[in-house]
Amino acid sequence: MRTRLLPLLIVLMAAVLLALGVPLAVSLAGAQQQKVVVDRIDDTARFAALAQFVTDSPEGTTGAFENERLATLRSELRSYYEVYGIRSGVFYRTGRAMAHAPDEWSLPDQGEVRDAFDEAKLSRRSHDPKQVWPWQRRNLVVASPVIRDGDVVAVVVTDSPTGQLRSRTLNGWLVIGAGEFAAMLLAVGAALRLTGWVLKPVRVLDATTHDIATGRLKSRVAAAGGPPELQRLARSFNEMADNVEDVLEQQRAFVADASHQLRNPLAALLLRIELLSFELPEGNKEIASVQAEGKRLAQVLDDLLDLALAEHTEADLKVTDIGELAAERLAAWAPTAEAKGVRLVGNCPPTTAWADPVALSSALDAVIDNAVKFTPEGQAVEVTVASNGDTSTVVVADQGPGLTEEELARVGDRFWRSGRHQNIKGSGLGLSISRALLAAGGGAIAYDRHEPHGLKVTVSVPRSAPTA
Repeated sequence: MRTRLLPLLIVLMAAVLLALGVPLAVSLAGAQQQKVVVDRIDDTARFAALAQFVTDSPEGTTGAFENERLATLRSELRSYYEVYGIRSGVFYRTGRAMAHAPDEWSLPDQGEVRDAFDEAKLSRRSHDPKQVWPWQRRNLVVASPVIRDGDVVAVVVTDSPTGQLRSRTLNGWLVIGAGEFAAMLLAVGAALRLTGWVLKPVRVLDATTHDIATGRLKSRVAAAGGPPELQRLARSFNEMADNVEDVLEQQRAFVADASHQLRNPLAALLLRIELLSFELPEGNKEIASVQAEGKRLAQVLDDLLDLALAEHTEADLKVTDIGELAAERLAAWAPTAEAKGVRLVGNCPPTTAWADPVALSSALDAVIDNAVKFTPEGQAVEVTVASNGDTSTVVVADQGPGLTEEELARVGDRFWRSGRHQNIKGSGLGLSISRALLAAGGGAIAYDRHEPHGLKVTVSVPRSAPTA
């Protein structure tokens, strides 16, 4: 969930920062240009004031005093160009130059300079130039009219290079970009903290749900931060888990009590049947059938009691040599397998793991018993111990008839037995008991096909120390 929530928050924060940064950058560029335009307007106004005195005489006729004023204007324009590199000039309405700098510069017939000149002839300052962006290499043109007695007699034009303007704008944008980047880093950090705070109860809830699903029914959601809604969800989950555990405990208690209470009358009934068999002819089939069913019922009751105890008992975990324990169980089952004509083949190197030795022994007994029971005479049952990363495994592979895909999905369920194996002795609870014993210690049992035929059962236990 974090991988989906975090990019969404980052995209939203990036959009907000862009929505703030782009107008700020545009405003900065506009302010920088406006500052330059104001300076150019002040300069053109000063040159226009000087040009007013020059234009006191009719156009093209000047006296000595006028020549001195014109020389002063030209000197000012030349100095202005030499110091600032800005081309400037004063032009009569006809376009003829009064004074300009540099000397080779003149009023063009068209273009932005000509448009500004024509607009200034109408007795108004030219409009603000278009915005110059850092990637645009164009000049900034400002024109102001020279007015005498209410008439425009000449126009002052400045044509300014924009290198410094674009450089200042770009530097300002870099500062804004650095600020946006820093703000984005802070936003990402805040988003990480926010998503961590929001999702921490979800992660705890997920881990606890997994624990309960794998058999650790006493797991509960610990108190954690997060939004109030998730805190209420955690409390509700704990209440639900308590109720489920109570119901399962009542079910286990009922099964255990019922099994225990039924064993005594069943034992008495079997004893009376045994006494009755002495009164009947020897080899009576009906009595033998009743006795067999009674013993089968007694085995089912014993298995039910074992299952109830297995689901209720806490595992006594300790570091155990899985290879040595598997070898012991192989040796214990060797006589039974030999009597049936089945070979037990073991590969049990020393391998340590955390397990309850008694529970693991019981689970291996059930799995090996099942393998020997279904393996034809003359075939072998292979037991292999190995370690794989965080788990140690005991694989029991037989060469029996195996199970179909549908049967593999149901194997290990209580009282389930394959329809092809109904005539073979068993209650259908052995593998369920094994699964309960292993789950109490963090282990598991899995089933798969053993090619070319047969069943492969994998018993796995953790190699790492149990956590609180």
